[in-house]
Amino acid sequence: MSPRIVVIGVGNPLRGDDGAGPAVVEALRGRVPDGTVLTVSDGEPARLLDLWCDADTVIIVEALCSRPGRPGELHTLTPAEAAGHARATASTHALGLGECLALAETLDRMPPRLVVHAVEAADLGLGEHLSDPVRSALPELTERVAVSVRQAYERHPGP
Repeated sequence: MSPRIVVIGVGNPLRGDDGAGPAVVEALRGRVPDGTVLTVSDGEPARLLDLWCDADTVIIVEALCSRPGRPGELHTLTPAEAAGHARATASTHALGLGECLALAETLDRMPPRLVVHAVEAADLGLGEHLSDPVRSALPELTERVAVSVRQAYERHPGP
């Protein structure tokens, strides 16, 4: 049986750099193995839990805000790191990833493997634009996610 690998681009493309996650998902089309689930979400925790239901590996891609900010800086986080990072930073959404992970733990709905790839945002204003630092970081962010997908398939070879 083939593994279920889910890549979720979290964000809103109409809010500047918050569109980084969805942009990476779009850039991955044709670059990852067939059967990889590529989807986007607004970050609402219940929807995220539904999207990763029955997944062997979940890869989340999103923008984050930190204080002080370093726009364009990339982060790769385990669930524990993401939860800890969430205390010092904020998702660009009403409820952050930390709250979503806590809910998943409480409901026993954490996937066996979850990794978060994030880019620090510079501009979350209205409009379909990415700031220069985030746009410049997208190729490397996309490659990091593609590598995570390949590694997930290597860990769970199909039939």
